[in-house]
Amino acid sequence: MSIPSISPDELEALIKKQLEMFYDRRIQTLSNLDLWNTLRRKNPYLFRAIGMQDASEIVKELLQAYISSSDEGIFGHIFFEPIAQAVGGGVVATDVGMDVVIETPEAYTVVQVKSGSNWGNADQKRKLKENFENARAMFISRKIKKQFRALLGQCYGRATSEPSDKRLYAVRSGQSFWEEITGDPEFYLKLIRLMEDYPTRHRPDYQVAWSNAVNRFTREFLENFSTSEGSLDWEKIVQLNSGKIPPKKPRIQKSKSSI
Repeated sequence: MSIPSISPDELEALIKKQLEMFYDRRIQTLSNLDLWNTLRRKNPYLFRAIGMQDASEIVKELLQAYISSSDEGIFGHIFFEPIAQAVGGGVVATDVGMDVVIETPEAYTVVQVKSGSNWGNADQKRKLKENFENARAMFISRKIKKQFRALLGQCYGRATSEPSDKRLYAVRSGQSFWEEITGDPEFYLKLIRLMEDYPTRHRPDYQVAWSNAVNRFTREFLENFSTSEGSLDWEKIVQLNSGKIPPKKPRIQKSKSSI
């Protein structure tokens, strides 16, 4: 489609900037997590069935499951989308419900950027189809004398397919997607190379936030979901998760600051 619209030095700086934002958001997510809301979304019967007896073990499982899911969405929004926009020479396309519009002398391409192929359910995919159709209708109404192209770009993976009678957008993934918007078949490798040692330099800060979250959740879990003997109160856990009238979260007493 095009040659990358930023220099190698600009690309490296952008990668580091977006990684910095990613790390900050991960730490913020950990700091803002609420035990009661997180526990409501998990299967207590499974925890009991596999023999969990340690509060910290359940807490780590809760945190790991949440963060694994959260990271994918955060990374796609903070890292992949801005880089796809920058290297494709595109602009944000909020007016047509897409992530990026890339315009060349020959074509007008609307792009929806996703991390990988497992990004949504049937309703979300139906909405994506509608957004592409609305973008094409807007393109036609503006009487733009260029080829209209709709592209679902998946930043990793191998899935590739062309538009059809039932779907007006093409799908490109991984190497194919990045080559499509940059013209560089090696670009997908450059992304990983240019991260260099930056992730490992930020890992200690994240580990501190992780340990703090584990300690905070474990303390709150023991205070609210264990018996006086120290064993886990499975009935209360299930009531929170599945009961018609779940236990109420205790209010946190705010200490008065001394004058």
